[in-house]
Amino acid sequence: MALRYIFVDEAGNFDFSPSGSQYFTLTSVVLDDCLVGQELAQLRRDLVRRGTDLREGFHAAEDRQTIRDEVFRLLAKHDFRVDATIFEKTKTAPHFRSDDLAFYKTVWFYHMRHLLALVSGAGDELFIIGATLSLKRKQRFANEAIAEVVGTAAGSIPFQTAAWTAASEPCLQVADYCCWAIQRKWERTDPRSHVLIADKIASEFDIFRWGTKTYY
Repeated sequence: MALRYIFVDEAGNFDFSPSGSQYFTLTSVVLDDCLVGQELAQLRRDLVRRGTDLREGFHAAEDRQTIRDEVFRLLAKHDFRVDATIFEKTKTAPHFRSDDLAFYKTVWFYHMRHLLALVSGAGDELFIIGATLSLKRKQRFANEAIAEVVGTAAGSIPFQTAAWTAASEPCLQVADYCCWAIQRKWERTDPRSHVLIADKIASEFDIFRWGTKTYY
């Protein structure tokens, strides 16, 4: 029996208009232990001792490039699996995006349906931790939404879920960095960080890859 840790973060926004992000990406990091998170927490301590302000931990979109370089060097030393599900938002039908939480649950469902059969077997147990939503009035529903979707996708596999802030869990910061690198490649055609984790990426699934219809 093996315990699999799955840390999940998202990139992109819930603005389905030309001013919003082009893609919404859900990225998971599968770990057999949390050593990478422990080392990331130590890196934070070391950087703060050297004068870097990291009160909220690491956040790829906001960190300076010198900080990102340190984080990616640390990630390169560890073995873990990365999977991403990518939604091109202009191809997302209105009934899937009429409600932010419903869309969020749909993204989670398609991701977990693909992932769980690949990373777990008989006797395994899953602990799945998602970063809390930035949706103000719906943030308190994040754990319930995750648990509901994972329960549908996991079938008979034992699991526990949680929704935590990225600042409280270093392994969520690992997921944040991986998700940011993948989103940068898709959103901005910028693969510089993506290549640093390419050997860990098992899948990047463009869910509308065959779709041609757009809605805005």
